[in-house]
Amino acid sequence: MPVEKNKEYIVDIIDNGFEGEGIAKIDGFTIFIPNCIKGENVKVLIVKVLKSHAFGKVLEIIKSSEHRKASDCETYKRCGGCDLRHIKYEETLRMKQNAVQSLVNKTLKNKIEVEETVGMENPYFYRNKAQYPVGLDKEGNPVIGVFANRTHEIIPIKECLIQNNESQELARFVLEFIKENKISVYDENTRKGLVRHIVTKVGIKSNEVMLVIVINGKEIPKEDELVKEVLEKFPNVKSIVKNVNIKNTNVIMGKENINLYGNGYIKDVLGDYEFKISPLSFYQVNPVQAEKLYNIGVEAAEISKDEVVFDLYCGIGTISLFMAKYAKKVYGIEIVEEAIEDAKENAKLNKVDNTEFIAGDVELILDDLINNKKVIPDVIMIDPPRKGLDNKSIENILKVSPKKMVYISCNPATLVRDLAKLEEKYEIKTIRPVDMFPFSKHIECVSVLTLR
Repeated sequence: MPVEKNKEYIVDIIDNGFEGEGIAKIDGFTIFIPNCIKGENVKVLIVKVLKSHAFGKVLEIIKSSEHRKASDCETYKRCGGCDLRHIKYEETLRMKQNAVQSLVNKTLKNKIEVEETVGMENPYFYRNKAQYPVGLDKEGNPVIGVFANRTHEIIPIKECLIQNNESQELARFVLEFIKENKISVYDENTRKGLVRHIVTKVGIKSNEVMLVIVINGKEIPKEDELVKEVLEKFPNVKSIVKNVNIKNTNVIMGKENINLYGNGYIKDVLGDYEFKISPLSFYQVNPVQAEKLYNIGVEAAEISKDEVVFDLYCGIGTISLFMAKYAKKVYGIEIVEEAIEDAKENAKLNKVDNTEFIAGDVELILDDLINNKKVIPDVIMIDPPRKGLDNKSIENILKVSPKKMVYISCNPATLVRDLAKLEEKYEIKTIRPVDMFPFSKHIECVSVLTLR
């Protein structure tokens, strides 16, 4: 091996990787180094050596990149929520475009040019949902914050530059109530203690706020008093929910929700539509960019009034409703039953009557619609989880050969993998990154395909 663990080296950063990390080489051997930018010269300490590559940590930046900026957050290196806070925003957009382009060049026969990343005008305080773990610090005092990267140690955070300000204030207020009333907090090791998480959701346009307190039990001491004090201090709070999670699990929320105040949901506006958001339903965490993403996808699909559309992994029906006004009919499929109930409610709320929402596994429902019910789509909209599409769904899509497909993805690696399976039959017209998660390594893309 040309490098040894715990030794120091001076290296040039020749590129940035898929997660924003710097890449250096010593005698052709690759080293991945976080918090570095292409073009920099740095002193590194090797912390891990594998057969094919090594990992290093920066000790000193000898020559700095023109794209480097002073960090505006005390904890970002430890928390893992933002990976790119040391880089000027415009450069992060170029890096994301380049990361997708690199995957395209390696994987696709059609070496399409990836379009410029759609940035955000104000890339701060954009998240409408926050999930704060509650635990104890080294002195045994209750704290909230975020888990340190790759650990379950809670880092207290004074201010997070990507979370909504009101949700941060609300979470801190609940923490003070917990402290003042000596309410126990959950200990992962002993599985004892009551309060596990404080979850907040904010309607960016409606200003409605939901507070969810996740507990390892059934009752919160002085919960009536808590509700009264929250409502006095935060008039925008329209829903307070107690979520019961007594399982030994990394999953944040349990399945049982008990309303302490309100109807158990809040509303928000996206495009021309109003949406109900419940505690367990998925809603894009950056609605400002989600609206851009959906408009790009819907416009690219060029849906006409005689066309049937399938919306796979439809969530609470957001993009289904965006498409419904152009289409003959939209079928939305989603495995989370509560999300499908929300989707049906959202269609009623917006007086949209040409949608049908079906709860179930996309692979099975798609198979049933196509092969048993003989419903053949003209357009398919796909927005799968990070693992991408399964082979059965790809087979069914290729079998019915819709004229157009729009593939929205939160994982460029699985997007490009799936496009490679489709490109023989489909022309990949565009791939456009949209910056849904500014200053993080995450990349959302929308790709448009047409039948050859």
